[in-house]
Amino acid sequence: MEDFFEASLFSKPFLSAVIVAAGSSSRMGGTDKIFLPIAGIPVVARSLLAYENCADVSEIVVVTKESSIEKIQKLAEEYKISKLKTVVAGGETRAESVKKGVLAVSEKADFVAIHDGARPLIIPEDISRCAEDAFRCGGAILAVPVTDTIKYGRKNGFVEYTPAREKLFAAQTPQIFDLKIYKEAMERAFRELSDWTDDSRIFENDARKVFLTPGKKYNIKITSPEDIPIAEALLKGREAE
Repeated sequence: MEDFFEASLFSKPFLSAVIVAAGSSSRMGGTDKIFLPIAGIPVVARSLLAYENCADVSEIVVVTKESSIEKIQKLAEEYKISKLKTVVAGGETRAESVKKGVLAVSEKADFVAIHDGARPLIIPEDISRCAEDAFRCGGAILAVPVTDTIKYGRKNGFVEYTPAREKLFAAQTPQIFDLKIYKEAMERAFRELSDWTDDSRIFENDARKVFLTPGKKYNIKITSPEDIPIAEALLKGREAE
């Protein structure tokens, strides 16, 4: 990996972004959250714009529901997303959707950045910081330290133990990996793991190290209706800084 990093000092790696926007939005009462406006701009459009404006990103692949493909394409045209390579239909699970997106990136891609389309407040600078760490280490994810005390609970409702808070981090996206290694690890994960919601879990299952790039608390994921005004307030506060 060190040799690859030295080479990257002279030629920037080709980084493909896979934006996953194929969820069921079950907690949004049937409304597709990726098309809801955050201060006038749809959630997924904000995610697309961040990757469009990140100099380290070479292309974008979007994974969405079959019924939303045309709508995503129209949004990309409206917001002048020139890096969009393709929009593909997702699978039955998030893991299957990610796999379809990863398999759709260009053959010349060196690294892949996987991003939740429902994290609209990501900024290009944070994508670049995560990418730099991934280029150096092979894999990196944005993450923030957990500030609440976490309890590991039993099914009967009682606490089993309390993990040390100083060692706990909340994973965000993007999560960026060496593409060749990730593809190999992904195939093993589909054979060995029942399911996963975090892409770095694949690297961990393959006994590979993942670097924790310091993220920002405002990089929230839109999951329920109350997240919309929260995101707008966070956006307003960020723009006022």
